Amino acid sequence: MNEERRQTIVKEIDYWSRSKLLPQQYCDFLLNLYVDPDQEEDPKRRQASSRGIGKAVMAVGQASGKQWLLTFGFFTLISLVVLYFNAFHPLLQIGVVAAAVVISLIISQRVRKRNEATGLVIGGVGMLLMLGAGMYILKFHGIEDWYWQASLLGFCAVFWIVYGISARIHILHLCGWVASLLVYAWLLSRLTDSPAWYGIQLYWLPLSGLFGWASWFVHQWSKPVSAVLFVTCALVWFMPELYAMLFTMETDWLQLQLLIKIALGGVLLFAMRKKWIVWVA
Repeated sequence: MNEERRQTIVKEIDYWSRSKLLPQQYCDFLLNLYVDPDQEEDPKRRQASSRGIGKAVMAVGQASGKQWLLTFGFFTLISLVVLYFNAFHPLLQIGVVAAAVVISLIISQRVRKRNEATGLVIGGVGMLLMLGAGMYILKFHGIEDWYWQASLLGFCAVFWIVYGISARIHILHLCGWVASLLVYAWLLSRLTDSPAWYGIQLYWLPLSGLFGWASWFVHQWSKPVSAVLFVTCALVWFMPELYAMLFTMETDWLQLQLLIKIALGGVLLFAMRKKWIVWVA
């Protein structure tokens, strides 16, 4: 196609886009058809990119010596901490990890006001740092007993629940309860000797009822918290089968138990639908 004609068509499509004569997606489609294939970007995108680069260059150029010093000092401090972390005293290692977690949570709360998804990602990194760095410190100092690891996971679970409720991060609240269930399963596997199938059910089903009652109890104060407790109740309902599959060898009737639990759970949900929908909706 003649270059002059192509440019005329592109300008016309751009006019349609600016004048809202066609939906934006149609204009983008037509621009993709008629734009010059040798150009990496259309004029609008190139202009926006140049503007963004210009602002970044201007910000760097106008930065004061103090800002440069703080920036390079901050990255130098991080590098030193990473390189010499293993040489620190255990209490200092814990303090460094705690400070990093607190800083990430503060940044997360500020960023969430502008961008919810980015703030949640930063907060999630802080929570994973708490667990991962804690496990690393225990392993580095030769503390590999299961009860220390379970205690660390239990501490993280409590912190995630409390912080998830206070900061209204419902997925973190749920993760805290899931982690606490893992700690409970870990304790059962260590403190019990291959219980029968009915014993496993007795270990978990009352706990499921407790979460269901808690969901009903708190729904008048907080529907999101009630919803998380209700989901946890549903998870605990099927935990006996998951526990038997992972920690015991009694799996002969596992499929039948699971089918019965699914059917019974469906009947309970249907019979109580007018109540639990109010709790979580």
